[in-house]
Amino acid sequence: MIEATVKRGILVAVVVGISCIMGIVAALSIPVQMIPDLEVRTITVQTGWPGATPQDIEKEILIEQERYLRNITGLKRMISFAEMGEGRVELEFPFGVDVNEALIRVSNALSQVPDYPENVDQPQLFSDSFSSNAFMYFQLFPAEGNPMALDIDMLYDFVDEVVRPQMESVEGVSQIEISGGSRRQVQIMVDPAKLAQRGISLIEVRNAIVQRNQDSSAGDIEADKSRYLLRVVGRFEQLNELENLIIRRINNTNVYLKDVAKVKLDHFERRQLSYANGDRNLGLAVRRETGSNVIAIKQQILPIVDELNEQVLRPNGLKMELFTDDVLYVSSSLRNVMVNLALGAGLATLVMFYFLRSVRSTLIGVMGIPLCTIAAFIALLAFGRTINVISMAGVAFAIGMTVDNTIVVLESIVQFRRQGLSRFKASVEGVKDVWPAVLASTVTTILVFAPILFIEQEAGQLYSDVAIAIAGAIFASMLAAIFVIPVAMARQPKPEDSDTSGQKWFTAKCLGLVSAVISSRLRALVIVVAGVVLILGSAWWLMPAAEYLPEGEEPKAFSTMTAPPDYNLSSMQEIGDELRAFFTPYVNADPEAYGRGEAEFPALQFYNMRVSIGSVWMVTMPVNPDEVGDMMALINEKFESYPGMRAFSTKGSIISSNDGGTRAVAVDFSGSDINALYQAANALYTKADDYFNNPQINSDPGSLTLNNPLLKFARTGSDLPNSA
Repeated sequence: MIEATVKRGILVAVVVGISCIMGIVAALSIPVQMIPDLEVRTITVQTGWPGATPQDIEKEILIEQERYLRNITGLKRMISFAEMGEGRVELEFPFGVDVNEALIRVSNALSQVPDYPENVDQPQLFSDSFSSNAFMYFQLFPAEGNPMALDIDMLYDFVDEVVRPQMESVEGVSQIEISGGSRRQVQIMVDPAKLAQRGISLIEVRNAIVQRNQDSSAGDIEADKSRYLLRVVGRFEQLNELENLIIRRINNTNVYLKDVAKVKLDHFERRQLSYANGDRNLGLAVRRETGSNVIAIKQQILPIVDELNEQVLRPNGLKMELFTDDVLYVSSSLRNVMVNLALGAGLATLVMFYFLRSVRSTLIGVMGIPLCTIAAFIALLAFGRTINVISMAGVAFAIGMTVDNTIVVLESIVQFRRQGLSRFKASVEGVKDVWPAVLASTVTTILVFAPILFIEQEAGQLYSDVAIAIAGAIFASMLAAIFVIPVAMARQPKPEDSDTSGQKWFTAKCLGLVSAVISSRLRALVIVVAGVVLILGSAWWLMPAAEYLPEGEEPKAFSTMTAPPDYNLSSMQEIGDELRAFFTPYVNADPEAYGRGEAEFPALQFYNMRVSIGSVWMVTMPVNPDEVGDMMALINEKFESYPGMRAFSTKGSIISSNDGGTRAVAVDFSGSDINALYQAANALYTKADDYFNNPQINSDPGSLTLNNPLLKFARTGSDLPNSA
């Protein structure tokens, strides 16, 4: 077979050319993203109940949902959160569970909940993993000077109904998240004195509005040859329709809603304020679908944003722009990997030339490097993987390994040529002499990486791309060494005369060193023992710190200020205003000022701030990545300068979450006595400083105290409506 292949050089060249074209097409069609897609194992059930306290959320919603959700097959862990106006249940499933089947089981379990209180929203289901987090962030804000005097809080529904659908139409976008505004709300401000004058109760007003604000079908009616469908239209479309609602008829006089109340269009109570570089805005975060191409998404979504600005936003006094995105980080990371790949290929070429001492032979050997690289991309496409930092690292690792087979075959062919055999005969005999060793080496190398494909945890999902890329490249290197290299060597002219004196000198020195080591049994034993001790000692001394996964830290910080539970939004907004006044001057400031000691805070590329009830959340990115540690320490110091405030900061991670990731130690407390739980959590929080060096400590809930002010009102029989 080898001899027949060497004879058919044109056929081999055609096959190689077709493979290269297919590989290039594969490389261009593979999605590009930061890290491999991780398996979705968490499903979140979110239920809204406007105005409800956490106690009511727990009693009326969460306990009822947990009763049915805990029986789901395969459920590993369930965590519930009760917040003001919202309840959330996070369901964690083991590795290998089909998320679609899990979603169906969760939906079926929720359908068994018998009833919810009035005004409770329909539960929503979300399933995602960290790898599908938002990667692009836009901000929408009024034009300079706000010429139309727009209220940023009233723009939420406009963005939700007009802007979001067009952005979500981009292929690969799964969801656009909006933050910073509030939905529209019709507010009816009832005057108790006017109600009392007319003898009307508040419940009567409420019932009149509910009964009137609905459409209903009234069947059909026939007239002559026609049939007419009847529909009673009662849903309010305009505020004046609501104002003219008849509440009661007294002494042949209608009492309208406007007689006892004021009606106005406003927004829901604000729960969060969003700022970008100190200015109020609405934030739009772009989340991608699994397996999508982040670069392609950015290329498609930016023209849509430009069109929205031109046709929709600018005429209405608004502007939207890209605030920050991870695509730049993806591109720069992949660029670094490509540079390292090229450097590796160049070094491998130099090493081959040093030992072969032939330009033509070296070029033939180097020919296998692009072929194996292309084969790695074909393997990634065949297994449904993406081009990311991990898979490209696998391609870079394979560069040095792929030339091994080529060097073995080349050296064998060259030796036969030097024995006087013809080019054709030397190529055939050279391959026949070493192909079993090449095959064995390739199979063993592939089998070394094969077990990674069977690891279900995050490590296996991340690094299986490395195994696939290396296995594909190594297998292609074997085929190239056995079938392509001999074809090229058989058509090479007479071997070049090369100066091998340097190679002979190096060989002689190596042989002399070996002879000196084995000259006596005692010397050999001493040197071997000393070498083993030196290697093990160096390994122990230089052993890096152990962790589950590398963090792949980004030069940005995620910081949280947690306030005592009695802080309302107005108090937090005042703190947010002071923080904005402190941080804003450092945006695009002199990047060298902090290093020279002329500034008390590093220069920032940007910062994003969200102020909510009881907390302030910030993401900051310094101009100089080396100053991110100092920046985090200064942010914590600034946060903790406010009485009773707790601070937490962590670097962004491309591998795990932005709350400490795999370097965090998570401690869960569970029990029936909530007071004891909070006491234990506070004790651990206090003691952590004694065991760790300047630890970053966060908790959920953020405030470890039960001193949240709560007013309770008791109902009496006189509060109930009278029945006629």
